[in-house]
Amino acid sequence: MRLILAEDSTLLREGLVRLLAEEGHEVLAAVGDGDALLREVERHSPEVIVVDVRMPPTHTDEGLRAALEVRRRWPAVGVLVLSQHVEKTYATQLLGADSAGVGYLLKDRVSRVDEFLASLERVRTGGAAIDPEVVRQLLARTSHMDPLARLTERERAVLEQMAQGHTNAAVAAKLHVSQSAVEKHVNAIFDKLELNRAAGYSRRVLAVLRYLSS
Repeated sequence: MRLILAEDSTLLREGLVRLLAEEGHEVLAAVGDGDALLREVERHSPEVIVVDVRMPPTHTDEGLRAALEVRRRWPAVGVLVLSQHVEKTYATQLLGADSAGVGYLLKDRVSRVDEFLASLERVRTGGAAIDPEVVRQLLARTSHMDPLARLTERERAVLEQMAQGHTNAAVAAKLHVSQSAVEKHVNAIFDKLELNRAAGYSRRVLAVLRYLSS
């Protein structure tokens, strides 16, 4: 795939460039700030960008704001955001509008090369890739008043896998159950979250967004 990297750590940036090149991907540009990222996206039209949340000059949310701007101006470009820690507000901002073609991973996940590359591919093809630890912490925010509290332990496990961008077949394989059982759990999730009448929208995306906004 054709990618652009935005990471202010020279060591990590060069490491990612080398890793991706060795895996046969084309790194069109590797930059250290959000403004340079936007210029390079306009110049090269990549399939995917990989962006650090915190970049110069203030090292707060420059990378995230650049990622959101890419989503607005070039919606076909997949966006994979890397973060040192789980930043719930930033994750919600990025995923809150539309999770198609979006990923949010902790930087530790990059060292698990197969998982990192699989996440990139999911984002490139319009799927979602959300770090399991991000999902866990976001789900942990739910209270007894939240509709998510009505889900069984198994339904929450299925929702967690859905939130990471997995299909029903992949969820079945990971949880060691049949695909038909997963489909029943998914339908129960839609019912408990009152999404069965959400005509014109993806109930799967709405289910994931429901806990992100809770």
